[in-house]
Amino acid sequence: MHTANPNISQQPLISSVLDDNNTTLTTSDTATTLERLKQNLNGNISNNINNSSISSSTQTNHCQLHTKIFSNSEKEILKLIGQHLQSVGLSQTVDSLILESGCVLEHEQASNFRDLIISGKWTEALIALGNLKQYIAEQDGIQQMEYLILEQKYFELIEDEQAMEALYCLRNEIRPLNIRIERTHQLTAFLMFTSMKDMYKAANWSGKGFASRDKLMEKLQKYFPPDIMLPPKRLESLLSQAIQLQQEKCTYHVKPGKLSIEDVSLLQDHACSKQALPCVTVQTLTNHTDEVWFCKFSPDGTKLATGSKDGNLFIYDVDMTTYKLKLRKHFDGHSFGIGFIAWCPFSRYIIACGTDECSEIWIWDIQREEQRSRIHHTPDDSLTCAAWLPCGTRFVCGGSRGQFYYCDIDGNVIDNWEGVRLQCLNVTSDGVILAADAQKRISSYKFDSLTDHQIIHEDHPIMSFTISKDGRSALLNIATQGVHLWDLHDRQLLRKYQGVTQGHYVNHATFGGPNEEFIASGSEG
Repeated sequence: MHTANPNISQQPLISSVLDDNNTTLTTSDTATTLERLKQNLNGNISNNINNSSISSSTQTNHCQLHTKIFSNSEKEILKLIGQHLQSVGLSQTVDSLILESGCVLEHEQASNFRDLIISGKWTEALIALGNLKQYIAEQDGIQQMEYLILEQKYFELIEDEQAMEALYCLRNEIRPLNIRIERTHQLTAFLMFTSMKDMYKAANWSGKGFASRDKLMEKLQKYFPPDIMLPPKRLESLLSQAIQLQQEKCTYHVKPGKLSIEDVSLLQDHACSKQALPCVTVQTLTNHTDEVWFCKFSPDGTKLATGSKDGNLFIYDVDMTTYKLKLRKHFDGHSFGIGFIAWCPFSRYIIACGTDECSEIWIWDIQREEQRSRIHHTPDDSLTCAAWLPCGTRFVCGGSRGQFYYCDIDGNVIDNWEGVRLQCLNVTSDGVILAADAQKRISSYKFDSLTDHQIIHEDHPIMSFTISKDGRSALLNIATQGVHLWDLHDRQLLRKYQGVTQGHYVNHATFGGPNEEFIASGSEG
């Protein structure tokens, strides 16, 4: 008889079905006999599974239930599935998977090491670790792992109120390793705690038991190569990477933050519809009494500032759940109106600039809801634009009459640059000052050496510009030409966006979306 698997000996089963005289069977007898044989085989296999002692991670039963030879990638997928099933407590399912596939999840010695850690058998675990040292690639990997194990042992001894044993562990087992010296000094202090809750918090430790030991095992796993012991939560990690890539490639994704495997369905690729784009008015602000010239969200996204021809500056709080706006504070006194607003990098201070006729700028403290300072150098100044440096305590400002000042938050002019007629200012995250001037250029400026360097030259006036968070790209609003996208590093014009009408007013463009993949711009049309 041809057997389904050479590892299953069917001769005894056949013998039990056929009679002792080995008589010739009729067609009917043969069918009956085969049915009995099938039932007997199934019963034997079931009993074999139920009665065998199989480790959920290392042992395989010699009774293989398949003839398929798995490829390397298929074996790895089975390991990932098995690890995940084990993590959610489906141990019997893991046993069945190992039995049927013949694929082990991890090295037998590594599995034994894991069991010892989870059981809190620290001496045996250290011995088992020594037997695994040939698989540890990092030079000091064994020492680092020993330290982590002994640290867990030390904490558990303290919780068990075995102070002398804990002290012995610290002095005679942890210190001789001669690594993590600063951490070792910190461990001494945990012996002095009278409240275990305080110790848990200070040590960032959850207490004796499965949770802390499992967390320890996750740290230890990182030192093993994946063919010996899989990295912790490997399947979840791969799924998270896939979701992140899908999010990055999603054309219409606008929600902030990274998606997790709990946020999406794993049964299909993530893809937002075009309707996800914010294209419907959800709230109208009516506090201003004249034209609104400038709006700007704070860098942390929690506040919105609006400036108007009416001379008022309104600050709104953003509800980060509903994204609705609520008036927080109203500042007035800007007799020439507010044509430009600049938030400091940490969202506390705001600069308000006026029109060409305005010779001063105001700095407001949003946290204290009061004016911080005011800059008024000469009556002939025209200060229409400003930009903060990354430190948040200094900034540059200027205007179309040739003023270009470097100032501090208290209103002191530290330095100035003569003869530069500015249209707009920006500062990159690494502190490079960029300015658009009346000569259709954008240049970088260094006040410490008084040197400038031209980066962009356009054929038409640059009315305003903004830069991306990484400082690589710039959006320019060009008079009568729409919006131009430039690569600042390569100094290349990447794209022109038509449809924006710009005549009497200064329009501003901006990047939008989680990865700044969208562009928005005001328009007169």
